[in-house]
Amino acid sequence: MGRLVLLIVLALVVVSCVENREDCVGTMKYAQGLSVFEYKDYTKVVVGDPWNKGQVLGTYILADRDGELPDTLPEGVVVRVPLESVVVYSDVHARIIDELGAVDAVKGVCDSKYFKTEKIRSGLLSGTVTDCGASMSPNVERVVSAAPEAIMLSPYQNAGYGAVENLGVPILKMSDYMEQTPLGRAEWIKFIGLLFGKKAVADSIFSATERNYSALKTMAGAVPERPEVISETMTNGVWYVPGGASYKAVMYADAGGFYPWSDDASQGSLALDFPQVLEKAQDADIWLVTTYGTELTANDFLKIYEHNDRFDAFKNHGVYYVNSAEAGMFEETPFHPDLLLKEYIKLFHPELLPDYSLKYYKQMKY
Repeated sequence: MGRLVLLIVLALVVVSCVENREDCVGTMKYAQGLSVFEYKDYTKVVVGDPWNKGQVLGTYILADRDGELPDTLPEGVVVRVPLESVVVYSDVHARIIDELGAVDAVKGVCDSKYFKTEKIRSGLLSGTVTDCGASMSPNVERVVSAAPEAIMLSPYQNAGYGAVENLGVPILKMSDYMEQTPLGRAEWIKFIGLLFGKKAVADSIFSATERNYSALKTMAGAVPERPEVISETMTNGVWYVPGGASYKAVMYADAGGFYPWSDDASQGSLALDFPQVLEKAQDADIWLVTTYGTELTANDFLKIYEHNDRFDAFKNHGVYYVNSAEAGMFEETPFHPDLLLKEYIKLFHPELLPDYSLKYYKQMKY
């Protein structure tokens, strides 16, 4: 039923394109949650609801900030572009705004301690960028003082946005992180490019990313053997592993790895206990772990969970970790998945990239 609703919505948009005799393209090549329709006087962007297939999370009408609005506009939140003042909740988005050459438009951020983008950090110190507090409960007075023309945030299922919803400021719901493929998420750069008047730059960056990713995937796809890969570990009695149709599982396969849950159809995470993971993946060759602010040793790993040494990856020095407090992997790779794919290929098949040195991951010390 949800798919039928979405098809009807797209059909009505196509009819609108024809009636207005204007160029209009509504589908992305990879992104499933984003549609962009370009008209003569405005651009319509539809963000799908990733938790309710066929439903719409947000519709935005992007209109030239210096032009007059047409007499009639489709239903949606009007956003005057290019934006000159925004509050951003995630460094993932600040990083790509910086790469597009529009970081001066970022006047405020939430969760500032997690931002690594240099110009944002320096702006926070100089006062040109406002610290708006925690993303879950932003300081409304500080948000207002930043005078944003829009607020860019990552939405969550069944979660509101607090008092900022009452400010009358457009809230841009960037659900790019819910895309199920690396290039699907990366393609959201096209939306961000439109918001900041950087369409050509965004298209160029994405084209290069797509080209690099496809070449790396083709190279890794020819390997005769695939090492078995697992990730993370037990946390508070639960081991969350990526579903077989998840973003991570796709990347493991594209890098020439074998994922034990590849036959699972889940797009999110699977909540398992230790025996379930051990039974299915005890002979894993590569084990990828995330830490925050700490360098991982074997002793540390056993303190996290005392039975971690029962996996072959632990015994054979196949555990690799990324210190997310220092490495920029989680900020840099969402819109450049080719960088992460290269990292995985180096870990899974080092002979394919003899001249490449790991940028994000380190081997656990014993």
